[in-house]
Amino acid sequence: MSFNSNQNQSHKLPRLAMTMGDPAGVGPELCLKYLACSQADPCCIPLIFGDASVLKRVAKHLGWIFSTPVLTWEKYVENPNSVTQATLIDMQSLEDNFVQPGKIDAQHGQAAYLYIQRAIEQAKCGHVDAIVTNPIHKEALNLAGISYPGHTEILETMTGSNSICMMLTSEKITCSLVTAHVGYEEVPALLNTERILEVIHLTNNAMQAIRGLLPRLTVCGLNPHAGEHGLFGKQEEERIILPAIEQAIKQGIDIAGPLPADTAFVPAIRERTDAYICMYHDQGLIPLKAISFDDAVNITLGLPIIRTSVDHGTAFDIAWQGIANDNSLIQAVNLACKLVNQKSIE
Repeated sequence: MSFNSNQNQSHKLPRLAMTMGDPAGVGPELCLKYLACSQADPCCIPLIFGDASVLKRVAKHLGWIFSTPVLTWEKYVENPNSVTQATLIDMQSLEDNFVQPGKIDAQHGQAAYLYIQRAIEQAKCGHVDAIVTNPIHKEALNLAGISYPGHTEILETMTGSNSICMMLTSEKITCSLVTAHVGYEEVPALLNTERILEVIHLTNNAMQAIRGLLPRLTVCGLNPHAGEHGLFGKQEEERIILPAIEQAIKQGIDIAGPLPADTAFVPAIRERTDAYICMYHDQGLIPLKAISFDDAVNITLGLPIIRTSVDHGTAFDIAWQGIANDNSLIQAVNLACKLVNQKSIE
């Protein structure tokens, strides 16, 4: 995968806020792995927004060395721009030995939410150049009384954005989602031509920034066989999806569809597609994770700040075992750095 920013080290390194994610998941060990590998060839200055008690426990449990400088949140906010090396920003939100790996707990959800909130605040005021997030657990958030279904919705609210979408991207496949964290029965009512066209534009612009090309887009239908000319569904393809495609074509976008989702991802069509526009979460994420589970990156399009993320969940079943694959996190950091560097020369 080639998201590497290839940054000239004589230039100022971007400052990235990396959230630790749910303390009971694989986020802590992924942060530790990144801190270790970033020392050899840094592309950024990572600031880990998390809890020192948890990271130190995980490092000790795994027999890893933890030597990263630690600053309390209170000390950090006195002069955020003075931090010039990899640093753990300690939120001190959890008591020592409270967290147990693989456990769903309201306090874990509250802590993960705090990391995200403070990282977003720092990005909004320019103290960090981008945010890279590790996975959170939606049930833990809910137990803490936090009703957001995921990072995307938190970012949307905290940044006041009203035109965003999720895009997951790798060298092999890229998918943008018209709807994301909603139940299947809710999807049709959330689809409209304006929203689909919005996602088309966000994706078209993002692919130009990331790949440096005018992308070829493919739009998936909602229903089996893309509706079979009204045989399945309520003619969503004809009434809603096709008009968005026709408008995009008139605006000069290279786009095809709506295609039946069961054939849209076969090799021959992937070969001529740079990004897919998918109507709902699993329509895009099943093929993406089947093809690129270990190296895809989640990026929120349409925000006033840069945010990338791993493409996987908390993996409670393997948490704190030191075996979580960190490639998606590395690629998320590299992509964030690339976008920061492009923004700085615009």
